[in-house]
Amino acid sequence: MADPTPGSRRRSGESAPQVFWETKLAVDFMRWRQLTLILSTLLVVASLALLGVRGLNFGLDFTGGTLVEVHFPEPADPQAVRLGLEAQGYGDLVVQNFGTARDVLVRVPPDVVGETATVGDVILEALRADYGDQVALRRSEFVGPAVGEELREQGGLAMLAALSLVMVYIMFRFTGKFALSAVIALVHDVIITLGAFSLFRWSFDLPSLAAVLAVIGYSLNDTIVVADRIRENFRALRRAEPIAVINQAISQSFGRSEAGP
Repeated sequence: MADPTPGSRRRSGESAPQVFWETKLAVDFMRWRQLTLILSTLLVVASLALLGVRGLNFGLDFTGGTLVEVHFPEPADPQAVRLGLEAQGYGDLVVQNFGTARDVLVRVPPDVVGETATVGDVILEALRADYGDQVALRRSEFVGPAVGEELREQGGLAMLAALSLVMVYIMFRFTGKFALSAVIALVHDVIITLGAFSLFRWSFDLPSLAAVLAVIGYSLNDTIVVADRIRENFRALRRAEPIAVINQAISQSFGRSEAGP
């Protein structure tokens, strides 16, 4: 770690700036930059390959399906109902209580059972095999996707526009290099997150989309915080090595809520 003393020399009568981390110990994060760069590259490439080959397991919010409401004679546990249906070969179902503990709503993807008109009867027979003939079918109806193809395309365009605006904002506030790095970090985090969804075949629905947007928000916030500390530290310590300044900035971001000396 570079000695910050040379950078603190000022003309006579000029006050030295308050630098928070001058009394703090910085972690040498940049020591592992080559290893983490290789790891990140491999994860991004693997995620893109998974998305290209397997794609995402879109939930009912994107694909639509059939809504089946059944009534049980006794309070039913949605988790146990879902596991029982999966044991009979009906996977990717969404099971939840509807109104009371005895009423259960089953959302069935379009390709799980077959004909839409017979989905309710098939699910009812499967439930009666586990819970008896007193299980009654209340309704069975087809529901369209909450997010259509046009809305998905508009959402993708909106995300690209947002990334462009973020890049312009950071370019004006910091420099072009910071802006490019921020966008690369955002794309990196989103691709790896979507790759995990593809690898583990997690259902990608509206809550999952909201989680991805949250990842983008946290990633952008952390990027701006670290970039701001790097800029301030370069101004305070002009003679310090860039690697040392970056290490100090990252270390400082972990305790940015602390008071200065």
